Amino acid sequence: MSGIFRSVDGRRTRELKRVSGRLGLPQVPERLAPDATTSMVCGYCSTGCSLEVHLRDGVAVNLSPHVSYPVNRGTACPKGWESLTPMQAGDRLTSPMLRNKHGRLEPVGWDTALSVMCEQFGALKEAHGPESVSFLSTGQIPTEEMALLGAVFKFGMGFRHGDGNTRQCMATSVVAYKQAFGFDAPPYTYADFEESDVVVLVGSNLAVAHPIMWQRLAANPHDPEIIVIDPRTTETAQGATQHLPLAPKSDLVLLYGLAKALLDRGAVDRSFVAAHTTGFDEFALHVSGYSVDRVSEATGLSAAALERVADTIADGERVSFWWTMGVNQSHEGVRTAQAIIDLALMTGNIGRPGTGANSITGQCNAMGSRLFSNTSSLFGGRDFADAGHRAEVAAILDIDVARIPDGPSLAYDQIIEGIATGMTRGLWVIATNSAHSWINQSDCHDLLDRLEFLVVQDLYADTETAQRADLVLPAAGWGEKDGTFINSERRIGPVKRVLDSPGQALADFWIFKAVADRWGCGEMFSAWSDPEAVFEILQRCSAGTPCDITGIDGYEMLDRAGGVQWPHPTGAPTPAPERRLFADGRFFTDDGRARFCFEDPRAVQEPTDHRYPFVLLTGRGTTSQWHTQTRTGRSDVLRGLYPADAYVEVNPVDAEDLRCRHGDRVRVESRRGAMTATVFVNAAVQCGHLFVPMHYPETNQLTFPAVDPYSRQPSYKHCAVRIRTPERWEVG
Repeated sequence: MSGIFRSVDGRRTRELKRVSGRLGLPQVPERLAPDATTSMVCGYCSTGCSLEVHLRDGVAVNLSPHVSYPVNRGTACPKGWESLTPMQAGDRLTSPMLRNKHGRLEPVGWDTALSVMCEQFGALKEAHGPESVSFLSTGQIPTEEMALLGAVFKFGMGFRHGDGNTRQCMATSVVAYKQAFGFDAPPYTYADFEESDVVVLVGSNLAVAHPIMWQRLAANPHDPEIIVIDPRTTETAQGATQHLPLAPKSDLVLLYGLAKALLDRGAVDRSFVAAHTTGFDEFALHVSGYSVDRVSEATGLSAAALERVADTIADGERVSFWWTMGVNQSHEGVRTAQAIIDLALMTGNIGRPGTGANSITGQCNAMGSRLFSNTSSLFGGRDFADAGHRAEVAAILDIDVARIPDGPSLAYDQIIEGIATGMTRGLWVIATNSAHSWINQSDCHDLLDRLEFLVVQDLYADTETAQRADLVLPAAGWGEKDGTFINSERRIGPVKRVLDSPGQALADFWIFKAVADRWGCGEMFSAWSDPEAVFEILQRCSAGTPCDITGIDGYEMLDRAGGVQWPHPTGAPTPAPERRLFADGRFFTDDGRARFCFEDPRAVQEPTDHRYPFVLLTGRGTTSQWHTQTRTGRSDVLRGLYPADAYVEVNPVDAEDLRCRHGDRVRVESRRGAMTATVFVNAAVQCGHLFVPMHYPETNQLTFPAVDPYSRQPSYKHCAVRIRTPERWEVG
C-alpha cells in the first residue's frame, strides 16, 4: 500500500475491517496519521482543484485551497470550501435498505442485501439474457472504482450494457474529438487561458460553471479579446469584450459563417492545413454558401457584429476556442463542436501556447469515465468492436477474450427506453440521481417504476431515484475513499480517505468487490485488491495508447508532481506542471492528420408556436449549486447562496406583456409537464426566451427528449414552453 496511508487503528477502522471480513473482502485501508495535513482533488467539477485537508486525530476537520497546485493556485469556489459538510450530514445512509412487502424501505444487513441483489439480477439474466440488466454510473467516483464496476459487470457477471451520467455532459465532445483527432483528446492546458490574445467561449458560462478557470483567464496579461457566444447575457458575457447573443441553437450556422468569413479574409494557415489535416477543400466548399446575410438572418446577429468577430479571430496570433454544455447538450452538438475544431484547424490555432479547440468537462472525473469506465469504450479508449483491442485487454487482464463484449454498450437513453420495450428489466444506479437529472422527467419516472428490480447505490436514501428503488446500498463519498480523478486538462490527481464513512457504508470499490464475490466471480478480480492495485492494472491497459500513463510511479508521484497530465509513458521525463497536445502536428488518426468534419445544420425538433411561444434555456444557476443538489443541498452555507425555490428569468418586455412582476409565482408549462417558479425579471434573457436553472427537481419536467444522433447526448438547452399566471392556471 502507498506510503500516503499510515497505520492508525481505532474503533471505526476495526469496525470496517470486521464488515469487510464478513463480506469476504480484503481489509479496508487505514486512514492517514493524526494531526497531519494532506492534499487531494476536489470532488465537484472538472476543474480539478487541490484542497489541503487538515486532520485532527486522523479525521478531517477543515480544509483550505492548495496554494502551489498548478490548477487552482490557492483558490477555491464555494463548493470546494464546503466539501466536508455534505459528508458529515446527519441523514447519511448507514445501512442497506430493502423494500418490504408493504412497499417500505427497511434496514437489512449486507449479507441479505447482496444475496437479494444477486438472486434478482441472476434470475433476470437467466430468464431474459445478458441485456436484461444494465447499470448507470457517474463521473463522480474515482477511476479505479469505475474500472472495477465495468469489469465486474461485463467480464464477471456477464451483462452487456452500462453507461454513465457523463453521457449527459461530455458524450458530444468525446465523439467530436474521436472523429476529428482519432482519439478523445482535449489538447489544452489551463495555461492557455493566460497565453491567448483571443479567447472564444461558445455556450460556456465559465464565470459560474468553472469559476477557477475564469480566474485563470482574468489573470491573462495580454489584455485578450474575450468573445462569448451565448443567447443569454451571462455573468461571463458581462465580462467579455464581445458578446454574440445569437438565437438558441443557431451556433452551427454561425460557426460555418465565421469559417467562410475567415476564408474571405485569407486567414487560413495553408501550410498547417496542407501538412496536418484532411478534408479542408471539401469543408471550404461546404461553408462557401454561408454569407454574412444568411448567418445574420439565422442567428439574429447584426452584420457588423459578425464582421468584427471574424476580424478579431483573423488578427489573433494565439486564438483559443472553448466550449461546454451549451454546445454539448444539443440535437446537433457533435457537428457544432467539430465546427469549433474546424476553426482552430483552419487557422493553425492548435498545439501552440494560447491556442486549441478545447472542450471543458463537467464532472470531477468525467475524463476518467471516458477512458477507463468500460462503458462507451474499452479500457484505455479502445474499441469494443475491434477484435485486436479485445485480445489486448484480455491478455493484460488474463481473462478469456470471450468474456469481453464484441460491441459497445447501449447509451443512457437507449437503456432507459429499453425499459419500455421490455429489454431493460433490472437496473443498478451508482452515484447518480436519474429521476431528477434525466430529460423529460415524467416519462423517466414512469419507466423507472416499471423495472422489475432497481438497485440504487448512493450516500443518501432521500434522492428521487433512491425513493423508487427496491434496494438501496450505502456508499462512502468523497474523502471516504481512495483513488484518482482526471480533470479537464487530462491531469490525474489523488483522492484519499480522510473521513470515516457512517455506519455500514462502504466505498463503492468494496461494494463492487462484494458483489463480485457473491456472484461467484470474485476470483477473477483477486489482483484488483485495492484502488492502487487497480491503478497499476489500468496503467498496463493504457500502454501504447494515446493516454499511456505507464510512466507514473504510483500514487505518491501524483502527490509530489502536483498531478500528472496524460500521456506520461514509461521513460518520459519528469512531467512539467502544464503541457498541451499536438505540438508536433501529429494527431491520433491512422495517417496522423486531423479531419475536417461537417454537415448541414438541422432544425430544432420542438420549435415554438402560438401555444408554446417561448424557448426554454437551462443551465447552471450559481457556483454554489451542484447538479441535483444531493450534496450541496446539505450545506447551510451553500443553500444560503441561492434561492431555495425554483425561479424563471423573464425579459422585462415579456414580463410586461404577461402582466407579471418580479417575485410573482407563475407556472411554466411544456407539452410534457409543468413547474411553478418565481419570476425573476432580468434583461439577461432575450425577448421570447426563458431561463430556469438545472438544479431544481422540477426543471426536467419540461425538457424535450431530443438527442444528438452521433453522441446520444440529450438536448437540455431548447424546448418550447409557455407561462401562465395564477389566474390562468386552469385555462386550457
